[in-house]
Parts: sequence; structure tokens; C-alpha cells
Amino acid sequence: MQSRPSTLWLAIALMMGAGATAQAAATRDQASSASEAAQGVQMVPTGKGYGVPAKAGQFVPQVESNLANGIDYHGGPVMKAKGGQNIYILWYGNWATQSPTGKAIVTDMIKNITGTPYYNINTTYYQNNAPAKNVKNKVNLKTQIDDVNKSLGSALSDAQIRQLVADAITAGKFPADKNGIYFVLTTKDVNATSGFCTQYCGWHTHTSVLSTDIKYSFVGDAARCIGSCAAQSASSPNDNPGVDGMASVIMHEMEEAASDPDLNAWWQTSTGMENADKCAWTFGTQQTAPNGSKYNVQWGPRKFLIQQNWVNANGGKCAMSYP
Repeated sequence: MQSRPSTLWLAIALMMGAGATAQAAATRDQASSASEAAQGVQMVPTGKGYGVPAKAGQFVPQVESNLANGIDYHGGPVMKAKGGQNIYILWYGNWATQSPTGKAIVTDMIKNITGTPYYNINTTYYQNNAPAKNVKNKVNLKTQIDDVNKSLGSALSDAQIRQLVADAITAGKFPADKNGIYFVLTTKDVNATSGFCTQYCGWHTHTSVLSTDIKYSFVGDAARCIGSCAAQSASSPNDNPGVDGMASVIMHEMEEAASDPDLNAWWQTSTGMENADKCAWTFGTQQTAPNGSKYNVQWGPRKFLIQQNWVNANGGKCAMSYP
């Protein structure tokens, strides 16, 4: 997901309204990727919401060309375990003081997305040309741990975010779970120095820990840069604009981690965009909550404004449900 990369795009976003900085920048990256593609450059995903040109000599197979659906398969695995994806959360920073309702909003969302028409979109992504080997519409909230005192400080590099996950696994606080997605969720007083709020609002990637392929993600509280990483800044469905914005980013990264966990499965060859990237900062049909904010889904007791995802079927489209 993109945000606030230049004065020009910021000016466009300010004219468009709250949350539009990220949307405007996403448009910029789509245009940049299209320009590269027009020059015959193959694009690969970064996990940070945009594609980059493949390195010289890098061969990226296109096993299945689903051009009719607008996204392509490149041979890598998806998270297809019958039991679904297991979610682990490292709450980094003092959430009790920085955002007292934040944890409950995020955990209520994760506990209630299994079986939803929205998460069913991920079932259209599969492995080895075999639709039966698809991502399942099931998510399990597992272990949560806290790093209240910010053990690595308030400015985290990508390497330090990896370290937080790896250290928690090697210390036995988290299991080494090949079917897991490990989220590092930071409070608003924490920065991710590779570009949080200026280049992305969240990202996902993978690493090896204890000989296990570990999928993990960073997402920061959008309150740190509310105009860049949240669609609503004045009010939101759960009366916490920063974490409501964060919830949308978490879903974005979760569905990409499930469909392209090792950055070698599903993405649009011409742009490097993964499934959720193709629909970034679009929300479909919206309704008005009692407090005047907008929402497009209700999962369990809570309403959310969640970004659409790309349906890999029937020609492909951005949507909030499948079928």
C-alpha cells in the first residue's frame, strides 16, 4: 500500500479528501508499473504494494496465464491448509495507553472473518493449476504476545521487524507454524524506517526460522499518519480512526500473504501487483454508521470499512464478496 511519496501526489490527495493520499499514490505506482511493462520489463512483487522490475537475468516463470482474470500464476505455493491460516500477533508498544480499544477491534475482526463472503474471495487462488488446492475460507486467531516496552526501540528497520518475529519463535513464545501469518502491529508512537506513512501502510514477506517458512507482516497504527493510511480521519465505525484504518490494511496483507506467501505465486505479471494491490483503497458499496462514518461490512458485533480484493474468476474484478 502506498502513501505520500511526493508533493504533487500529496496535493492531489488533499484535494480528494481524507485517505486519498494513499489512493493517489497507488495510482501513481500503477502508472509507473504500466510504463515499465510498456518497455517490455517484467515486474515482480515486493509485498509492499507495488511491483519492481525483475533483476537482470532473473527468470520468473508464468506457469498459468489467467489473463482473462487479470492476474497470473507463477508456480509458487499458496496457503492451502485445510485448517486455514493461523494468525499470530505481536503487539509492539503500549497499546493500553496508546490506543485502549485497538486490540479489541483487531481481534474481533479476525475472530469473525471465517466463512464470510469477503474472505471467500481468497478461495479463487490455488496452487499448481489445481483449483482444489486453494486457499480456504478459514482463519484462526492463535497466540498473541506483547512487547510493551518496545525492546528494539521506536524506530524499526525491516531487519528488526524480522528479528522480532524470529526471536519470538526461537524463544518459544510463538510456534514455528508453516500455516501461520505473524503480524507485528505497532502503536502510533512507533515508526518503520523503510517507509511507513511515506511509501506504505503495511507489508508482508517471508523468512526461514527453525527450518520453517515463516510468513509475516508489519502494519502500523494509522493514527501516526491518519491522512495517509486511513480512509476516514474524523470518525470511523468503531470510533478509532487509526485502528479502523489499520484493520483494512491488516486484511489487505492477510489476503496477499495467503495467496502469494513467498512472493512467487499470484500477481499481475505486467505490474507486479498482488491480488489486494489491484483493489487498493477502493471500497465498493458503503453504508452510513450511526456516528456518521462509512462502513461496508459487519463481522460479528463490529462494522468495518475494508478495502476490496481481486476475484480470480469470471473475468476478474474488485469485489467485497464471492461468488
